[in-house]
Amino acid sequence: MLKQVRKTFKAIFEIARNPWLLNHVLADDTVWQKYVVKHHHIKSLPVVDINVLLPNFKEELNTFAFLEGGSLPTDLSLIRGLCKTIPNCKYFEIGTCRGESVVNVADVCAECYTMDLDPKQIADTTEGDLVGFFSKDNKKIVQIYDNSLTFNYAGLNKKFDVIFIDGDHHYESVKSDTANVFKHLVHDNTIVIWHDYGYDPVTPRPEVMSAILDGAPEQCRKNIYHVSNTMCAIYTNRKLTTMELSAARIPNKKFSVLVTSQPVK
Repeated sequence: MLKQVRKTFKAIFEIARNPWLLNHVLADDTVWQKYVVKHHHIKSLPVVDINVLLPNFKEELNTFAFLEGGSLPTDLSLIRGLCKTIPNCKYFEIGTCRGESVVNVADVCAECYTMDLDPKQIADTTEGDLVGFFSKDNKKIVQIYDNSLTFNYAGLNKKFDVIFIDGDHHYESVKSDTANVFKHLVHDNTIVIWHDYGYDPVTPRPEVMSAILDGAPEQCRKNIYHVSNTMCAIYTNRKLTTMELSAARIPNKKFSVLVTSQPVK
């Protein structure tokens, strides 16, 4: 017992000397897993099969970088496929990054808005150069440079059919982005998609899941799902057949993939 007390005081002393260490404690998955179980009484979201959302699932992506920090092909195909189901789809996203997501839906949407920090405000100039790399010359895409935490969403005076949240993935940012989207941009049939709900298609990120559930209106939480074979969570008012998340590595479906490469002009 005395040894545990000493270790506790030592830990408190180290955090007092180095407050940044608290970030590691708060970001620990076990802490967030306990939080989401305590506050939302679940360990993971119910899973909806991608083929239930999109029967006869078949998409072609014309822009994909295959670089770090990006989405899976199934993630972008999910977004594009859902946009295609909505006539004159209006699309909004938080987190432009290289512009892969928005450029892949631009040709199937009537309007496309994407938001990221102004490259001039990004300390790492290399990261700043990446913002909108693939999408900046597409005249159909409206690029907004702003901070999603302080952006005036009401000023858009618009509702959107599909919204993709893929900005900063820490709790406060995801919670804020989620709350703002539901408050200002959602109509009765809007589909909201969150990227990086999972570390991979079968491993949820408890911090992100906690933020999604805390940020979404209580009455909407029962309609938030994990989409199979993706790192995405989704909100839809559709009644869907679901299953429990399984870490089993035996596939229940296969995908066909055609990959071609061409230089960037």
